[in-house]
Amino acid sequence: MIEKTVRMSLLFDFYGQLLTPRQQEFFALYYDDDLSLGEIASQYGVSRQAVYDILKRSSQALEELESKLRLVERFQRQHAALSQAVAELDAAIAELGAVEGAAGVVERLARARALLSEVEAAGLEA
Repeated sequence: MIEKTVRMSLLFDFYGQLLTPRQQEFFALYYDDDLSLGEIASQYGVSRQAVYDILKRSSQALEELESKLRLVERFQRQHAALSQAVAELDAAIAELGAVEGAAGVVERLARARALLSEVEAAGLEA
């Protein structure tokens, strides 16, 4: 269930603005605020089934958008590649740290690592 919630939240972050305002409200209440179907239904004066149907249509719309555009998939691949690049730089810095006369190279690698970390952090915030 947690994996589905994380996936839905990620899809909503990328494509949520393409849903109707009501779908956006219900989706945010259910997935972000963790309200139950009954709580949302009573808050809006509709049935639990109506809330369920709106959430189901919203989820289907988000999944359909992802199947066509693949933005989340691309984001996850890029994030994984950046994380791997940072790990490789960390390993290179550690290995070269013990080599005499390699201080300049280590410093340049450390700067490159810092830049990659900034790019990675900026991608997660977007």
